[in-house]
Amino acid sequence: MTTYVLAQLTIHDRPRYDRYVAGFMDVLSRFDGRVLAADESPEVMEGNWPHQKVVLIEFKDREEAVRWATSPEYRRIAVDREAATVATVLLVSGVPSPKRLAALTT
Repeated sequence: MTTYVLAQLTIHDRPRYDRYVAGFMDVLSRFDGRVLAADESPEVMEGNWPHQKVVLIEFKDREEAVRWATSPEYRRIAVDREAATVATVLLVSGVPSPKRLAALTT
């Protein structure tokens, strides 16, 4: 089932974060990940949100998302993101398509 990585970030070291960003897409593409949204100033419609950037990434399944996040290639660049930000990163399961949902319930 499709799985998403939702990252919420507050950036406190822009040069180091930019170094992470420079290598990010190359690594992500090796795991068939796809950035669906990235916004450094999302509008908070309800509640309080302490971060300044949100990124939503799609993977074909949970296994591929975990494989990407734990890969040596990603861990090598993630050191810069971890040092440059305060972040909350979530692994979120997608909702089955109506056709798949029907097959699961019959």
